[in-house]
Amino acid sequence: MLDLADATQVPHGGNLGEAAKRYGIPREDWIDLSTGINPRGYPVPAIDPAAWLRLPDDNDDLEEIAAEHYGATRALAVAGTQAAIRMLPAVLPQGRVGVGLLTYGEYAPAFERAGFPVDRFVTPQFADCRDAAAFVLDPARALPADLKHLVLVNPNNPGTERFTPQQVMQWCEELAARGGTLVVDEAFVESMPELSVANLADREGLIVLRSIGKFFGLAGARVGFVLACPRIDRAMRHLRGPWSVSGPARVAVRAALLDHEWQARTRATLVASGSRLADLLAQFHPTVRHTPLFSWVRGQQARRWQDGLARHGIWVRRFDVIPGVRFGLPADDAAWSRLDAALRAVKMEIES
Repeated sequence: MLDLADATQVPHGGNLGEAAKRYGIPREDWIDLSTGINPRGYPVPAIDPAAWLRLPDDNDDLEEIAAEHYGATRALAVAGTQAAIRMLPAVLPQGRVGVGLLTYGEYAPAFERAGFPVDRFVTPQFADCRDAAAFVLDPARALPADLKHLVLVNPNNPGTERFTPQQVMQWCEELAARGGTLVVDEAFVESMPELSVANLADREGLIVLRSIGKFFGLAGARVGFVLACPRIDRAMRHLRGPWSVSGPARVAVRAALLDHEWQARTRATLVASGSRLADLLAQFHPTVRHTPLFSWVRGQQARRWQDGLARHGIWVRRFDVIPGVRFGLPADDAAWSRLDAALRAVKMEIES
Protein backbone atom coordinates (compact mmCIF):
# COMPACT_ATOMS: atom_id res chain seq x y z
CA MET A 1 0.00 0.00 0.00
CA LEU A 2 1.24 3.49 -0.83
CA ASP A 3 2.49 5.49 2.10
CA LEU A 4 0.95 8.90 1.52
CA ALA A 5 3.88 10.52 3.31
CA ASP A 6 6.04 9.34 0.42
CA ALA A 7 3.80 11.18 -2.05
CA THR A 8 4.74 14.63 -0.72
CA GLN A 9 5.81 16.83 -3.57
CA VAL A 10 9.26 18.39 -3.58
CA PRO A 11 8.95 22.12 -4.42
CA HIS A 12 10.36 23.17 -7.78
CA GLY A 13 10.51 26.25 -9.98
CA GLY A 14 8.11 26.62 -12.87
CA ASN A 15 5.07 26.64 -10.55
CA LEU A 16 3.66 29.74 -12.22
CA GLY A 17 0.04 28.67 -11.76
CA GLU A 18 0.53 28.73 -8.00
CA ALA A 19 2.02 32.24 -8.17
CA ALA A 20 -0.79 33.52 -10.39
CA LYS A 21 -3.42 32.33 -7.90
CA ARG A 22 -1.56 33.63 -4.88
CA TYR A 23 -1.00 37.14 -6.24
CA GLY A 24 -4.10 37.51 -8.42
CA ILE A 25 -2.09 38.33 -11.56
CA PRO A 26 -3.14 36.62 -14.81
CA ARG A 27 -0.71 33.96 -15.91
CA GLU A 28 0.01 35.68 -19.23
CA ASP A 29 1.22 38.82 -17.41
CA TRP A 30 4.06 37.06 -15.59
CA ILE A 31 7.75 36.78 -16.37
CA ASP A 32 8.82 33.36 -15.12
CA LEU A 33 12.44 33.37 -13.96
CA SER A 34 11.93 30.55 -11.46
CA THR A 35 13.76 27.89 -13.49
CA GLY A 36 17.17 27.63 -15.08
CA ILE A 37 15.71 26.68 -18.45
CA ASN A 38 16.99 28.45 -21.56
CA PRO A 39 14.11 30.82 -22.41
CA ARG A 40 15.10 30.79 -26.09
CA GLY A 41 15.31 27.06 -26.58
CA TYR A 42 15.86 24.94 -29.63
CA PRO A 43 13.44 25.71 -32.51
CA VAL A 44 11.87 22.30 -33.00
CA PRO A 45 11.30 21.48 -36.69
CA ALA A 46 7.99 20.28 -38.04
CA ILE A 47 7.26 16.77 -36.81
CA ASP A 48 5.89 14.12 -39.13
CA PRO A 49 2.26 13.48 -38.05
CA ALA A 50 3.00 9.76 -38.21
CA ALA A 51 5.19 10.17 -35.11
CA TRP A 52 1.98 10.70 -33.13
CA LEU A 53 0.31 7.60 -34.52
CA ARG A 54 2.86 4.88 -33.91
CA LEU A 55 4.71 3.54 -30.89
CA PRO A 56 8.12 5.10 -30.21
CA ASP A 57 11.01 3.25 -31.82
CA ASP A 58 13.44 2.44 -29.00
CA ASN A 59 15.83 1.05 -31.61
CA ASP A 60 16.25 4.20 -33.65
CA ASP A 61 19.57 6.05 -33.61
CA LEU A 62 18.75 8.52 -30.82
CA GLU A 63 20.91 6.84 -28.19
CA GLU A 64 23.85 6.50 -30.57
CA ILE A 65 23.56 10.19 -31.46
CA ALA A 66 23.43 11.11 -27.78
CA ALA A 67 26.48 8.98 -26.95
CA GLU A 68 28.45 10.66 -29.71
CA HIS A 69 27.29 14.12 -28.60
CA TYR A 70 28.41 13.48 -25.01
CA GLY A 71 31.61 11.69 -25.95
CA ALA A 72 30.40 8.58 -24.14
CA THR A 73 30.47 4.91 -25.06
CA ARG A 74 26.72 4.44 -24.63
CA ALA A 75 23.63 6.40 -23.60
CA LEU A 76 20.29 5.34 -22.17
CA ALA A 77 17.34 7.57 -23.06
CA VAL A 78 14.89 8.12 -20.18
CA ALA A 79 11.82 10.24 -19.58
CA GLY A 80 13.80 13.09 -18.08
CA THR A 81 16.46 13.01 -15.39
CA GLN A 82 13.68 12.58 -12.85
CA ALA A 83 12.98 9.07 -14.15
CA ALA A 84 16.66 8.15 -13.75
CA ILE A 85 16.75 9.50 -10.19
CA ARG A 86 13.86 7.23 -9.22
CA MET A 87 15.71 4.21 -10.65
CA LEU A 88 19.10 4.85 -9.03
CA PRO A 89 18.38 3.22 -5.64
CA ALA A 90 17.41 -0.01 -7.40
CA VAL A 91 20.78 -0.37 -9.14
CA LEU A 92 23.10 0.67 -6.29
CA PRO A 93 24.05 -1.43 -3.24
CA GLN A 94 22.71 -0.24 0.09
CA GLY A 95 24.88 2.22 1.96
CA ARG A 96 25.12 5.82 3.11
CA VAL A 97 24.56 8.41 0.38
CA GLY A 98 25.94 11.95 0.43
CA VAL A 99 23.58 14.57 -1.03
CA GLY A 100 24.06 18.33 -1.00
CA LEU A 101 22.13 20.34 1.57
CA LEU A 102 21.52 22.99 -1.09
CA THR A 103 20.99 21.14 -4.36
CA TYR A 104 18.34 19.60 -6.60
CA GLY A 105 15.64 18.39 -4.21
CA GLU A 106 14.65 15.01 -5.66
CA TYR A 107 17.75 12.99 -4.80
CA ALA A 108 17.44 12.75 -1.02
CA PRO A 109 13.76 11.65 -1.03
CA ALA A 110 14.42 9.03 -3.72
CA PHE A 111 17.16 7.38 -1.68
CA GLU A 112 15.34 7.78 1.63
CA ARG A 113 12.23 6.07 0.26
CA ALA A 114 14.41 3.11 -0.71
CA GLY A 115 15.88 2.85 2.80
CA PHE A 116 19.29 4.41 2.10
CA PRO A 117 20.69 6.52 4.96
CA VAL A 118 21.27 10.01 3.53
CA ASP A 119 23.95 12.37 4.83
CA ARG A 120 23.80 16.00 3.75
CA PHE A 121 26.88 17.98 2.81
CA VAL A 122 27.83 21.57 2.07
CA THR A 123 30.70 22.90 0.00
CA PRO A 124 33.31 25.12 1.69
CA GLN A 125 31.60 28.36 0.59
CA PHE A 126 28.52 27.37 2.64
CA ALA A 127 30.36 25.83 5.59
CA ASP A 128 29.02 28.53 7.90
CA CYS A 129 25.45 27.35 7.20
CA ARG A 130 25.79 23.67 7.98
CA ASP A 131 24.22 22.04 10.99
CA ALA A 132 26.05 19.46 13.07
CA ALA A 133 24.81 16.61 10.87
CA ALA A 134 26.21 17.95 7.58
CA PHE A 135 29.76 17.36 6.43
CA VAL A 136 31.93 19.64 4.28
CA LEU A 137 32.69 18.28 0.81
CA ASP A 138 36.21 19.54 0.30
CA PRO A 139 38.68 18.17 -2.28
CA ALA A 140 41.41 18.64 0.29
CA ARG A 141 39.74 16.20 2.68
CA ALA A 142 38.90 12.52 2.43
CA LEU A 143 35.23 11.59 2.21
CA PRO A 144 33.58 10.33 5.43
CA ALA A 145 34.72 6.76 6.00
CA ASP A 146 31.19 5.33 6.14
CA LEU A 147 29.99 7.03 2.94
CA LYS A 148 29.14 4.57 0.15
CA HIS A 149 27.74 6.81 -2.58
CA LEU A 150 27.85 10.51 -3.44
CA VAL A 151 25.52 12.63 -5.57
CA LEU A 152 27.23 15.62 -7.15
CA VAL A 153 25.38 18.23 -9.23
CA ASN A 154 27.96 19.98 -11.40
CA PRO A 155 27.57 22.93 -11.73
CA ASN A 156 25.38 22.86 -8.68
CA ASN A 157 21.77 24.00 -8.79
CA PRO A 158 21.17 26.50 -7.25
CA GLY A 159 24.42 27.35 -5.42
CA THR A 160 26.50 27.45 -8.66
CA GLU A 161 29.45 25.54 -7.13
CA ARG A 162 31.52 23.81 -9.79
CA PHE A 163 34.00 20.97 -9.63
CA THR A 164 36.83 20.22 -12.04
CA PRO A 165 36.99 16.80 -13.70
CA GLN A 166 40.08 16.09 -11.62
CA GLN A 167 38.16 16.75 -8.39
CA VAL A 168 35.21 14.68 -9.58
CA MET A 169 37.32 11.69 -10.53
CA GLN A 170 39.24 11.89 -7.23
CA TRP A 171 35.95 11.31 -5.40
CA CYS A 172 34.94 8.64 -7.91
CA GLU A 173 38.12 6.65 -7.30
CA GLU A 174 37.76 7.01 -3.54
CA LEU A 175 34.19 5.64 -3.63
CA ALA A 176 34.93 2.91 -6.16
CA ALA A 177 37.66 1.58 -3.87
CA ARG A 178 34.99 0.94 -1.22
CA GLY A 179 32.49 -0.55 -3.71
CA GLY A 180 30.52 2.68 -4.01
CA THR A 181 29.35 4.98 -6.78
CA LEU A 182 29.58 8.64 -7.71
CA VAL A 183 26.46 10.01 -9.42
CA VAL A 184 27.19 13.21 -11.35
CA ASP A 185 24.20 15.25 -12.46
CA GLU A 186 25.34 17.41 -15.39
CA ALA A 187 21.95 18.99 -16.13
CA PHE A 188 23.53 22.45 -16.51
CA VAL A 189 26.94 21.52 -17.89
CA GLU A 190 26.11 21.88 -21.60
CA SER A 191 27.09 25.55 -21.50
CA MET A 192 30.17 24.75 -19.36
CA PRO A 193 31.53 21.66 -21.17
CA GLU A 194 34.96 21.91 -19.57
CA LEU A 195 33.42 20.53 -16.35
CA SER A 196 31.96 17.37 -17.87
CA VAL A 197 33.14 13.82 -17.12
CA ALA A 198 30.71 12.25 -19.61
CA ASN A 199 33.62 10.85 -21.61
CA LEU A 200 34.67 8.83 -18.53
CA ALA A 201 31.25 7.35 -17.77
CA ASP A 202 32.25 3.86 -18.95
CA ARG A 203 34.09 3.36 -15.66
CA GLU A 204 32.69 1.28 -12.82
CA GLY A 205 31.64 3.51 -9.96
CA LEU A 206 30.55 6.46 -12.10
CA ILE A 207 27.06 7.37 -13.38
CA VAL A 208 26.52 10.60 -15.34
CA LEU A 209 23.07 12.09 -15.92
CA ARG A 210 22.44 14.55 -18.75
CA SER A 211 19.36 16.65 -19.44
CA ILE A 212 17.82 18.06 -22.60
CA GLY A 213 15.60 20.46 -20.68
CA LYS A 214 18.02 23.17 -19.60
CA PHE A 215 20.49 24.21 -22.34
CA PHE A 216 18.26 23.09 -25.20
CA GLY A 217 15.16 24.51 -23.49
CA LEU A 218 13.16 21.37 -24.27
CA ALA A 219 11.93 20.73 -20.74
CA GLY A 220 8.49 19.76 -22.00
CA ALA A 221 9.91 16.90 -24.03
CA ARG A 222 10.93 15.13 -20.79
CA VAL A 223 14.10 13.53 -22.13
CA GLY A 224 17.36 12.81 -20.37
CA PHE A 225 20.22 10.36 -20.76
CA VAL A 226 22.07 8.04 -18.40
CA LEU A 227 25.74 7.46 -19.20
CA ALA A 228 27.20 4.49 -17.36
CA CYS A 229 29.17 1.26 -17.54
CA PRO A 230 27.59 -1.82 -19.20
CA ARG A 231 26.40 -3.31 -15.90
CA ILE A 232 24.50 -0.20 -14.79
CA ASP A 233 23.23 0.43 -18.33
CA ARG A 234 21.72 -3.05 -18.50
CA ALA A 235 20.09 -2.75 -15.09
CA MET A 236 18.55 0.66 -15.77
CA ARG A 237 17.49 -0.37 -19.26
CA HIS A 238 15.56 -3.25 -17.70
CA LEU A 239 13.92 -0.95 -15.14
CA ARG A 240 13.08 1.68 -17.75
CA GLY A 241 11.02 -0.65 -19.89
CA PRO A 242 9.77 0.12 -23.40
CA TRP A 243 8.47 3.37 -24.91
CA SER A 244 9.51 5.67 -22.08
CA VAL A 245 10.37 8.51 -24.49
CA SER A 246 7.63 9.51 -26.90
CA GLY A 247 8.09 9.43 -30.66
CA PRO A 248 7.67 13.21 -31.15
CA ALA A 249 10.12 13.90 -28.31
CA ARG A 250 12.67 11.60 -29.93
CA VAL A 251 12.35 13.53 -33.20
CA ALA A 252 12.84 16.89 -31.47
CA VAL A 253 15.80 15.79 -29.36
CA ARG A 254 17.51 14.05 -32.28
CA ALA A 255 17.36 17.29 -34.29
CA ALA A 256 18.68 19.34 -31.36
CA LEU A 257 21.63 17.03 -30.71
CA LEU A 258 22.66 17.08 -34.37
CA ASP A 259 22.45 20.87 -34.76
CA HIS A 260 26.02 21.76 -33.83
CA GLU A 261 25.80 25.27 -35.30
CA TRP A 262 22.83 26.15 -33.08
CA GLN A 263 24.63 24.69 -30.06
CA ALA A 264 27.74 26.81 -30.63
CA ARG A 265 25.71 30.01 -31.07
CA THR A 266 23.59 29.27 -28.05
CA ARG A 267 26.56 28.47 -25.84
CA ALA A 268 28.09 31.87 -26.61
CA THR A 269 24.77 33.65 -26.14
CA LEU A 270 24.10 32.02 -22.78
CA VAL A 271 27.56 32.86 -21.47
CA ALA A 272 26.96 36.53 -22.33
CA SER A 273 23.42 36.51 -20.93
CA GLY A 274 24.50 34.83 -17.71
CA SER A 275 27.13 37.52 -17.15
CA ARG A 276 24.61 40.23 -17.96
CA LEU A 277 22.20 38.87 -15.37
CA ALA A 278 24.89 38.64 -12.71
CA ASP A 279 26.01 42.20 -13.42
CA LEU A 280 22.42 43.44 -13.12
CA LEU A 281 21.82 41.66 -9.83
CA ALA A 282 25.15 42.84 -8.43
CA GLN A 283 23.72 46.36 -8.41
CA PHE A 284 21.25 45.24 -5.75
CA HIS A 285 22.97 42.35 -3.94
CA PRO A 286 26.55 42.12 -2.66
CA THR A 287 26.74 38.33 -3.12
CA VAL A 288 25.89 37.07 -6.61
CA ARG A 289 27.15 33.85 -8.15
CA HIS A 290 26.15 32.64 -11.58
CA THR A 291 26.27 30.07 -14.33
CA PRO A 292 25.32 30.84 -17.94
CA LEU A 293 21.72 29.76 -17.23
CA PHE A 294 20.97 31.21 -13.78
CA SER A 295 22.21 33.40 -10.96
CA TRP A 296 22.11 32.71 -7.23
CA VAL A 297 21.76 35.47 -4.64
CA ARG A 298 22.33 34.47 -1.05
CA GLY A 299 20.78 36.50 1.75
CA GLN A 300 18.37 36.62 4.66
CA GLN A 301 15.95 38.82 2.72
CA ALA A 302 15.14 36.05 0.22
CA ARG A 303 11.47 35.89 1.17
CA ARG A 304 11.00 39.66 0.83
CA TRP A 305 12.73 39.70 -2.56
CA GLN A 306 10.59 36.88 -3.90
CA ASP A 307 7.39 38.47 -2.62
CA GLY A 308 8.32 41.96 -3.82
CA LEU A 309 9.20 40.79 -7.33
CA ALA A 310 6.04 38.68 -7.47
CA ARG A 311 3.93 41.76 -6.85
CA HIS A 312 5.54 43.12 -10.03
CA GLY A 313 4.65 39.95 -11.93
CA ILE A 314 8.14 38.40 -11.83
CA TRP A 315 8.43 34.92 -10.37
CA VAL A 316 11.76 33.70 -8.95
CA ARG A 317 12.67 30.64 -6.90
CA ARG A 318 13.32 31.06 -3.19
CA PHE A 319 15.34 28.59 -1.12
CA ASP A 320 15.13 28.40 2.67
CA VAL A 321 17.61 25.71 3.77
CA ILE A 322 20.33 28.24 2.94
CA PRO A 323 18.40 31.47 2.35
CA GLY A 324 18.70 32.77 -1.19
CA VAL A 325 16.98 33.37 -4.51
CA ARG A 326 17.68 31.85 -7.93
CA PHE A 327 17.07 33.98 -11.03
CA GLY A 328 16.72 32.48 -14.50
CA LEU A 329 17.37 34.40 -17.71
CA PRO A 330 14.87 36.90 -19.13
CA ALA A 331 13.71 35.95 -22.61
CA ASP A 332 13.84 39.33 -24.36
CA ASP A 333 14.61 43.04 -23.98
CA ALA A 334 11.18 43.80 -22.55
CA ALA A 335 11.70 41.20 -19.83
CA TRP A 336 15.16 42.56 -19.03
CA SER A 337 13.72 46.06 -18.64
CA ARG A 338 10.88 44.86 -16.42
CA LEU A 339 13.31 42.97 -14.21
CA ASP A 340 15.58 46.01 -13.86
CA ALA A 341 12.66 48.26 -12.92
CA ALA A 342 11.20 45.73 -10.49
CA LEU A 343 14.55 45.19 -8.76
CA ARG A 344 14.91 48.91 -8.22
CA ALA A 345 11.38 49.22 -6.83
CA VAL A 346 11.72 46.25 -4.47
CA LYS A 347 15.10 47.46 -3.21
CA MET A 348 13.50 50.81 -2.29
CA GLU A 349 10.66 49.01 -0.51
CA ILE A 350 13.03 46.84 1.50
CA GLU A 351 15.27 49.74 2.46
CA SER A 352 12.45 52.12 3.35
